[in-house]
Amino acid sequence: MTEQTLRTALVTGASRGIGAAIAKRLAADGFNVVVNYSGSEQTASEVVAAIESAGGRAVAARADVSDPQQVARLFDESEAIFGIPSVLVNSAGVMQLAPLAESDDALFERTIDVNLKGSFLTMREASRRMADGGRIVNLSTSVVGAKLPTYGVYSATKAAIEVMGDVLSKELRGRNITVNAVAPGPTATDLFLDGKTDEQIETLAKANPLERLGQPEDIASTVSFLVGPEGGWINAQTLRANGGMV
Repeated sequence: MTEQTLRTALVTGASRGIGAAIAKRLAADGFNVVVNYSGSEQTASEVVAAIESAGGRAVAARADVSDPQQVARLFDESEAIFGIPSVLVNSAGVMQLAPLAESDDALFERTIDVNLKGSFLTMREASRRMADGGRIVNLSTSVVGAKLPTYGVYSATKAAIEVMGDVLSKELRGRNITVNAVAPGPTATDLFLDGKTDEQIETLAKANPLERLGQPEDIASTVSFLVGPEGGWINAQTLRANGGMV
């Protein structure tokens, strides 16, 4: 099977954490994978190398998803190398926690730009270019349900992504393109662990009845289901992959 006959998945924010796990899993599932990153070329290259060493095909592509010109170029590069993506996974995100009263304008604007505007731009581009039968998966958060203190701005962007994706699924009627969200609970990534005490991490790990933190691979498996043949009847839904936390 040649690279042009394989399906292509574009995964944003795929250089580390959950995004990297998703990229590796989709490559194992038989996708060509575009590993998007905005910061570290080295970590993105390491993800590509891991995929290739396992027999998959991948390429790293730098783009700031909050910039519409860079998003358009990202899709252009993906199409030139592997063809138009049949799967889009929006994993790029930032999280800075603070009580609402202490959240400054810079925190708000950065979180909106990357989490919400970034997902809007990639979904818009995908809806214009993606062939019939494609799949879009947005990364949300289970804090939308738990409503924990200090997560106000972050969870608001994710709640907006869930609704935007549901609306898009209806606008794509007749094209057999599904749009869903996956909402992780506490997951053992640098994004989650940074800035938390051991006590805080232990408390959050025990918040679900399975009494452990999620692993990036747990989230990747959920995404794999949604973009695979068994997930085709799931549309306009949010799957909370959190061990039963909420």
